[in-house]
Amino acid sequence: MSDYTPPTDDIRFVMNHVADLDGILSTERFSHVDTESIDAVVDEVARFMADEVAPTNVDGDRIGAQWHAGDGGPATVVTPPSFKAAYDKWVASGFGAMPFDPEYGGADFPWITAIAVQEMFTTSNMALSLCPLLTQGAIDAIHAHGSDEQKAAYLPKMMTNEWTGTMNLTEPQAGSDVGAVTTKAEPIEGSADGAWSITGQKIYITYGEHDLAEQIIHLVLARTPGSKPGTKGISMFVVPKFLIEDDGSLGERNGAEVVSIEHKLGIHGSPTCVMQFENATGWLVGDEHDGMRNMFTMMNNARLSVGLQGLSVSDRAFQQSLQYAQDREQGTALDAPKGTSSPIIEHPDVRRMLMTQRAWIDAMRALIYTNAGALDRADAATDADEQSSWRELADLLIPLSKSLCTDVANEMTSLAVQIHGGMGYVEETGVAQHLRDIRIGTIYEGTNGIQAADLVGRKLAMRSGGVITDLLDEFDVRAKELAGIDGLATFADRLAEAVSTAREATTHLLETAGSDQRSLLAASTPYLRLLGTTVCAGLLAKSAIAASNGADYPDDFLAAKVTSAKFFGEQILPTTTGLLAAVMSPADDLFALTADQML
Repeated sequence: MSDYTPPTDDIRFVMNHVADLDGILSTERFSHVDTESIDAVVDEVARFMADEVAPTNVDGDRIGAQWHAGDGGPATVVTPPSFKAAYDKWVASGFGAMPFDPEYGGADFPWITAIAVQEMFTTSNMALSLCPLLTQGAIDAIHAHGSDEQKAAYLPKMMTNEWTGTMNLTEPQAGSDVGAVTTKAEPIEGSADGAWSITGQKIYITYGEHDLAEQIIHLVLARTPGSKPGTKGISMFVVPKFLIEDDGSLGERNGAEVVSIEHKLGIHGSPTCVMQFENATGWLVGDEHDGMRNMFTMMNNARLSVGLQGLSVSDRAFQQSLQYAQDREQGTALDAPKGTSSPIIEHPDVRRMLMTQRAWIDAMRALIYTNAGALDRADAATDADEQSSWRELADLLIPLSKSLCTDVANEMTSLAVQIHGGMGYVEETGVAQHLRDIRIGTIYEGTNGIQAADLVGRKLAMRSGGVITDLLDEFDVRAKELAGIDGLATFADRLAEAVSTAREATTHLLETAGSDQRSLLAASTPYLRLLGTTVCAGLLAKSAIAASNGADYPDDFLAAKVTSAKFFGEQILPTTTGLLAAVMSPADDLFALTADQML
């Protein structure tokens, strides 16, 4: 067993009462799934993760993935022994295939249920969870753009996670600027199946090499002869670690090798590889020069999953700090007998840190699952207008989910260290691992600065701001409903004020967009925090209303939901007012100093 208790009631509550699971299951698209099946999945996954995966988390940090030079052959990467044992059981469980196409072995469950599984996997061991996460992205891309032959060859074993997948975008000179990719693809003369020869180096490739599965399916971005510069000249290729024989068995080793792995701040158990492709055999996925478009197929799900990492690691850190605060005695609480030592949870400052963690975790879970639910509703919609409406909401929430949740996770894991005091700074307690592991969340899958630029550059412009104002209108209505519930009037007032602030900021940026792009981008990060916090509050208001109306959960659980939402609305939400000045300010001061003057 581990120190992780999967929050099954919290997951069910947010799915049912915030993200409208019933609405998702009532669609024809998901009519084959029922709540009883989903409840059973949540319970069994919770047991599996707590028993089998969570205990491996510390091994990932302290043992880590190890690179070994090849003895006359390709180099290898070895993960901690406990990873392999847990991963084999994960493959045997079949849960990895749950949300995918039944034609290739999936169960076609809605994505919101996959998010529930991902949450518990990531909270149990973020480093190990990255392997199926990257496979998920590769499945999405092949399923959407691959040929029938490619789907049949790769998807069945990728869906079970018997085979894993990678996404090979980044190169030393091509980070956020993917258009600078130089890896080349040359057609192989005389190839009967249209094979290409791929040559180039890729960096930061998660699970590019490992010992968890016998086969790795690399998706590689490369340039074909005569391609245009920039992203319009990039194509996608599937490059298996081992070539596949006609009977489906694995053949000879392909020309893809790990030349080193990175030594990182966190997620030590996840091998971050430098991959060298040397005349590797690959096949075009989709049309030539459509590589970036293909990548964007899986981008929403991938960015949502990174935001989920913020929620998951925050929860693991919170659970550990809550236990420590009950066990650690230090000082005398105000109402305790003089001369006695009290658990530190009795001190107001520690209580504030714990409540801040708890409230933000509820807020992040509401945001992530609402985002996943919108993706499902867009997928299920049969009416074009309805589909467009749900797609717009999902697209708006993606940069909020990815950026807000990972930004906040850095703060929440820091609070966990602070609650532990000096012991938090000592590695033996393990709490520092959470802080180090989640630090990557704001960086990969598009930095949070890029997400903020996307918010003000693309998402704000949807229907000339109409997608955002529609959501704010919904929150205004919810604030009025909240005002009628005993004890929540102040929360209602704060929500109405925050919505008004968000409207003012949104109107200003819509006006700025046409005349001052520099100031628009300068305002993007504070605007994302302002809008994201307001959206979280609007969703927690929905949670508080459902809990106040007596949903089918224990009274203590419902009371905690109301208190958590109330704390967020009254003590965290008002920070949005202070962000407005940064949103409204021009970019002049940011560029007033030269680099030399900044020293």
